[in-house]
Amino acid sequence: MPLKRSLSETLSIYSSVHFPWSSKKTTKHRHRVVVGVGGNVGDVKRRFEHLFFELQRDKRVALTQTSLILKNPPFGFMEQEDFLNTIIVLKTSMNANCFLAYLMRLEKKFGRKRSFANAPRTLDLDIIFFDSLVMNTDKLTLPHPAWMERESVLIPLSGLHL
Repeated sequence: MPLKRSLSETLSIYSSVHFPWSSKKTTKHRHRVVVGVGGNVGDVKRRFEHLFFELQRDKRVALTQTSLILKNPPFGFMEQEDFLNTIIVLKTSMNANCFLAYLMRLEKKFGRKRSFANAPRTLDLDIIFFDSLVMNTDKLTLPHPAWMERESVLIPLSGLHL
C-alpha cells in the first residue's frame, strides 16, 4: 500500500515496496546511469512496479536504486493530468547511445506513443546522468539539459545515495 505525504498544494511524495529501494548486489556492469521516469496516463504507479520487475529480469542492466515517487503538475502542455516521477539508478555495459535506444524500446513496450512535445504519456524514460559523460548530439545531450530546473528530478534525486 503506497504511503503519501504532501509537500505543498501541488506536490506529493509516495513510497511503496519498491520506491524507494536499493540493492547491495555487486555487478560487473561498468557504467552508472541515472534515469528519470515519469508518466501520467493510466495506472502509472502499477506501471512503475512492472518496470521495476522488467529491469530486475534484464541481464543487460542491474537496478541498484529507486527513489520516492513524486506527484507534480505538468509543464509545457498544461491541459493534462499531473505526472508521477521517480528516479532509477542502473548499471550497464551498454554505451550511452545503445542505452538510449534500449530506453526507447522500453517506453514503446509500455505503450508510449509520441505525438507532440510534453504530451501525456504512459512512460517517459530520460537519461539524467551517464557516469560523468558530457555530450551533445542530435539524439542525446548529457547530462540532461534541464535536470537542475525540474522538481520532478531534483526532489526524487535528493533522497538517493549517489
